[in-house]
Amino acid sequence: MRDLERARERMVETHIAGRGVRDRALLDAMRTVPRERFVDAGMAEFAYEDSPLPIGAGQTISQPYIVALMIEAAGVAAGDRVLEVGAGSGYAAAVMSRIAGHVHAIERHASLTEAAQRRFDALGYDNIELRTGDGSRGWPEAAPFDAILVAAGAPEPPRALREQLAIGGRLVVPVGEDATGQRLRRITRVGEDDYEEEDLGGVRFVPLIGEQGWAEDGSRAASNHGAGQARGRSLPQRIAEAAEPLPAPDAPAFAAAFDRFADCRVVLLGECSHGTSEFYRARDAVTRRLVEQHGFRFVAVEADWPDAAAVNRHVRHLSQPADAAPVFRRFPTWMWRNAEAAALVDWLRARNRGRDAARQAGFYGLDIYNMGASIAAVLAYLDEVDPGSAEVARERYGCLTPWQNDPATYGRAVLREGYRKCEQAVVRQCRDLLQSRLQYAAADGERFLDAAQSARLVASAERYYRVMYYGGAESWNLRDTHMFETLEHLLHAHGDDAKAVVWAHNSHIGDARHTEMGAARDELNIGQLCRERFGEAAALIGFGTHAGTVAAASHWGGDMQVKRVRPSHRDSVERLCHDAGVPRCLLDLRAGRHEALRRALLPPRLERFIGVIYRPETELQSHYAQVSLPQQFDAYVWFDETRAVTALGPQHPRPGAPETFPFGV
Repeated sequence: MRDLERARERMVETHIAGRGVRDRALLDAMRTVPRERFVDAGMAEFAYEDSPLPIGAGQTISQPYIVALMIEAAGVAAGDRVLEVGAGSGYAAAVMSRIAGHVHAIERHASLTEAAQRRFDALGYDNIELRTGDGSRGWPEAAPFDAILVAAGAPEPPRALREQLAIGGRLVVPVGEDATGQRLRRITRVGEDDYEEEDLGGVRFVPLIGEQGWAEDGSRAASNHGAGQARGRSLPQRIAEAAEPLPAPDAPAFAAAFDRFADCRVVLLGECSHGTSEFYRARDAVTRRLVEQHGFRFVAVEADWPDAAAVNRHVRHLSQPADAAPVFRRFPTWMWRNAEAAALVDWLRARNRGRDAARQAGFYGLDIYNMGASIAAVLAYLDEVDPGSAEVARERYGCLTPWQNDPATYGRAVLREGYRKCEQAVVRQCRDLLQSRLQYAAADGERFLDAAQSARLVASAERYYRVMYYGGAESWNLRDTHMFETLEHLLHAHGDDAKAVVWAHNSHIGDARHTEMGAARDELNIGQLCRERFGEAAALIGFGTHAGTVAAASHWGGDMQVKRVRPSHRDSVERLCHDAGVPRCLLDLRAGRHEALRRALLPPRLERFIGVIYRPETELQSHYAQVSLPQQFDAYVWFDETRAVTALGPQHPRPGAPETFPFGV
């Protein structure tokens, strides 16, 4: 278990102060209150991540930044009388009790009330009064309050809470037309019947159930609501004006639109999902043009080095080892074993035929050496010795992603005692697996690359496999740093003037500093590292869609399914592009191109991220994160409707493919 005091300090500095909270008393209170005491014992390792966590009764403890944002917005100060609605585990009330004179807190679930009271008693927090009840009605006999905070989303600010404010008091409450996404409002009582309202941005809370909130069945229970405002279309209209319409990816004019990036050292092409045909076809078209017309030397993809190395030997007409196995046979097979990726491989092989090595275009994998096989080995071992831990491992590998905000995920990913006992054996097994896969390096046609890569991986293998075994932010940062360093080694090996195309998920190629993963979780990615290293000579190009189908699984190691992609969320960048009404387009987001639009898009908005796992039933929590689109990407490619890739199953190789073809049987 990591040092929790150090983790708490890092939480305050990175997630709270680092995101603009300045109230010194509040920061000191958050340094004092042990958040790990307010989550279930198995959740302690996640206590200082900036994420909501399950606390029972279908409720969650809010992410630390949101707690701090609301307390600062409410202006909680020394001597104040404060009301909290939706006490949950008691964490926010505990923080406020270190600042205010007295805190009243209401919780709907008696089991949570009892647990919170035990925590307050154990910690000696004796200026908190707690009760079970309908928080939407407030606490009339204790009013008026200097501040009221509501930790649940209401259809409209409850009238009872407004009326229980003191003159000058502040009510901070999430408000939304449905129970899954809200806008945070601050309401200040400036007179007996006068109130001022401010919008503090988008949030996601569980619904406020009660007389002046939502009914148990999800319908409105309140009688104090008014009609919602219609959404303005000015921003979609500006997007439509700036959008450069694109033909289908197989039309020559499609790739020509990307000539503006031809002088870059690296062009990074993203995707908002790993299983979408249009993204592969678009990247294929752009890559062919950059290679053929502008001298780009290779494409480097988000794939394991050994599998991609077999493809590289194939496209460069190099010898294969006698015992070479078909590639990309491990989960998720469809990510590279698909007809769209095979089309680029065929083109590269045909283009390279008859050319000397210096004029051929290569195909390389950037990812941690043998990551897929290593994960498979971990799961196979745990399936045999501890099936319960195997299920935990599948959850951690599949869902602890930089955009994951689903509290249920953390519950399913809590470590069991047996999990830690397996660590040594698993790490040893992964090292043995790595060593066996490196044996061919000495005889490989490009042994200077494979041998160097192998040496670096052997040196760091034990650290990586330990980090990978537990998952989380450290694993992500190690992985993306490795991918960037591999890209640098490839560029160096191909000469000082070499240029590269990179294919990876949007979460890897969009600058992490301008997304929730970087701002809230201190995670980096290859896009950020390329910008820091190459400046304007790195082009970061994201891809997005509104709806359609996608190839994905429901859990790590699960079967591929063609799933229906839900229409984009109303508060997302995707919905803005959909409302612009342009079916396919390129948005140039670089400074000086469409400056008014760029400024309008700077504030953080939701963006969808679908990996190899897609869970539409929890999409808002599982697949959306806040981003600043013009700072995340240099350009954004839009397909309003998309379809799933055409997977090449192990038993169904492509008709007419030669036996040496790396995707064949």
